[in-house]
Amino acid sequence: MQQSRLDLFVDRMVSQRACLDHAAGAIADMDGPVFELGLGNGRTYHHMRHIMPDRDIYVFERAIASHPDSTPPDDMVLLGDVFDTLPQALERFGRAAVLIHADLGGHNREKNDIFARKVSPVIEPLLAVGGLMVSSDKMYFDALVEQPLPEGAVPGRCFIYRRAN
Repeated sequence: MQQSRLDLFVDRMVSQRACLDHAAGAIADMDGPVFELGLGNGRTYHHMRHIMPDRDIYVFERAIASHPDSTPPDDMVLLGDVFDTLPQALERFGRAAVLIHADLGGHNREKNDIFARKVSPVIEPLLAVGGLMVSSDKMYFDALVEQPLPEGAVPGRCFIYRRAN
C-alpha cells in the first residue's frame, strides 16, 4: 500500500532535519557561506539558523512569504528566479558555498525531476571543495558525489552530495 501524503511529508521533514544536522557537523571547520534555495515558510532556514548560528546563510527566493520568525534579513536574500540569481551568486561569491540546501520541488515528481536536471548544472559551480549539497530531490551533477544518508534519514526523501575536488 502506498504511503499517505502525510507520511511522505513526515519522511521528508525528518530526512531534511537529519541531513542538515549531519551536514552542519561535517562543514563545521570549513569557512564559507551557506545557501538556502527556496525559503517557503522558512522552517528549514529557521532550523539552519539554530544549528549554525554563526554562519552567513543566504536565501534564494522568488518572493518572501515566510513566517516572520523565519524571515532572513534583507541583505541575506537574493530575490528572483534561481536561473538568474545563482549565476549572479557565482560572480559574487565564486566557488565558496560550503553547504547548499535545496527544497525547490513541488508535488509532481516528474516535474521535480525535470527541474532538477535543469538546475543542477547551475548549482554545481557554487559548491566549494569538500562542500555538501542537501536536496529533497535527486540531483544530476558531474563533479559531486552522492553520499550515504545519516541515521534517521529516509532513503529517497533526501539526498546529500559532496564536491571531492
